Amino acid sequence: MQIKEGNIRILGLDPGSRATGYGVVDKVGSRLTFVACGVVRVSPKRTFIDRLKEIHDGVSEVIIQHRPEVAAVEDVFFSINPRSALKLGQARGVIILAALNSGLAVHEYSPRSVKQAVAGYGNAGKDQVQHMVKVLLALSAAPSQDAADALAVALCAANHLR
Repeated sequence: MQIKEGNIRILGLDPGSRATGYGVVDKVGSRLTFVACGVVRVSPKRTFIDRLKEIHDGVSEVIIQHRPEVAAVEDVFFSINPRSALKLGQARGVIILAALNSGLAVHEYSPRSVKQAVAGYGNAGKDQVQHMVKVLLALSAAPSQDAADALAVALCAANHLR
């Protein structure tokens, strides 16, 4: 699908080492339109290195299927568990690599900025973000939390892109 000049397709990504949410929106002027969302899930029975490849391949497939011009990735939040934070950072790295290898411009946004953009409050809960994504994109049902978070990242990017 070709995007008309002046319009932009944005891929939002919510990194995870087991489930990576993705959301695709089109920005046409100031109007935002839902395109797709979902979750790239990896097998917990595989080694962590194999899961990283699955994440990379899954995100690459989403990019091929939806052809965004821009990717927006949520930045790593600070975790109590350093091991979990390291794994999340590695997953985030392969996600960014998939986007860069596909020729996309990549933008990063903090979780607080993403929540502020969709809920108007930087400490909004996951349920609030999920609800606001549904409302802002006029969806008939709320997407899963991972997909809603990714759509929120895409909406945040849409607000920041000129």
